[in-house]
Amino acid sequence: MRKIIYLFLTFLILSISVSALSFAGDNAGADIPRGVWVSVFSASKVLYSRDEAARLIELCKKAKIEQIYLQVYQSGYAYYDSKEFDSSKYQGMIKSAQIDIIDFLLKEAKKNNIKVFAWINLLSLGQNNNADAIKRFGKEVLTRDQYNRVSGRGNPDESDKYYLREEFLFLEPGDQRVAKLLISVVEEVIERYPLFSGVHLDYARYPMTVPFIPGSRFNKYGLSYGYGIKNVERFQEWTGLDPLLGLKSAKDYLLWDNWRRDQITSLVRRIAKRVKEKSSNLLVSAAVVPAGERAYSSLFQNWAFWLEEGILDYVVLMNYTLDNQLTKELVRSSLSHRGRGKVFVGLGLYMMKDNPHTFVDQYKALLSLNPDGVVIFAYDDIDDAFLKHLSSL
Repeated sequence: MRKIIYLFLTFLILSISVSALSFAGDNAGADIPRGVWVSVFSASKVLYSRDEAARLIELCKKAKIEQIYLQVYQSGYAYYDSKEFDSSKYQGMIKSAQIDIIDFLLKEAKKNNIKVFAWINLLSLGQNNNADAIKRFGKEVLTRDQYNRVSGRGNPDESDKYYLREEFLFLEPGDQRVAKLLISVVEEVIERYPLFSGVHLDYARYPMTVPFIPGSRFNKYGLSYGYGIKNVERFQEWTGLDPLLGLKSAKDYLLWDNWRRDQITSLVRRIAKRVKEKSSNLLVSAAVVPAGERAYSSLFQNWAFWLEEGILDYVVLMNYTLDNQLTKELVRSSLSHRGRGKVFVGLGLYMMKDNPHTFVDQYKALLSLNPDGVVIFAYDDIDDAFLKHLSSL
């Protein structure tokens, strides 16, 4: 009799456990935060219309989106109430809406328990040759490749038939004037708009190239950046080495590569420090290249270290691909680098507008990996048809 009771209880416990596991699997990721990037180039003109800003809030409620990443500084233009930087875009916003839409949006978001983060493009100037940094300090604040050419495609070269360069101008993070200017941008934003929940940093890296090379030891096989005038001068003062004349040993190459990584890390660290000094409740995140090795060795974006050291609260992987298997591989690898922070995953809806099922498949695959959040790029791509899919997830 005891044996029968024992077997019955064992069966009951196993049944409950299996049922619980099944329930957990069906609801995996149900509590994972969901966010959306809202660009200054939004066709909806969110920053220019009270109605469009209100529509954004309503869509977020329907789509279960609880975080908005609102772009306020792009290509050196201040899309916010700036007294220190080029605010011509902001003046256009005021002229159109008759009010500061950022203030309005922040208040409406707070009423609806939606967090809004100030999305700030750091080192990319787009194609803005009249950016404040250039007007104040000249083009020597732009980063350069090993052939002393600034980034962007405005200076075509014979070698462009072999290499693909980003089309944007980039500032040199190793120039202390650049760092000071960008820190001032962040300070001004969080001082002017205290209802922001934090700051979201973008383009905290050197320019991307194809093919990419894993460090300066392979310079003759591709392009690499960080050879800005002041950055090279500072490295020479510290080491006595000139990276433009050619480094001689593996130790020298590593010194130079680590130096470039340290310039970006220093900028991110200083910004995060200033934000946290303002309020420890403000969160600091960054959009990052999802392939950690490439980010580290080619773009000198050491985001895994930023999490390990607790410099950032979290990163958002720019995981934009139609390849579902690649999505899983990149995310699975990246989640191992949480360190003292968190890893969110950005999905490129803009690539899947004509095939929402691809997005749904990627989203469901992500939930099984348990990231700390999912962010959609971008707001304009969430149409009514897709909203139904998103609401059901």
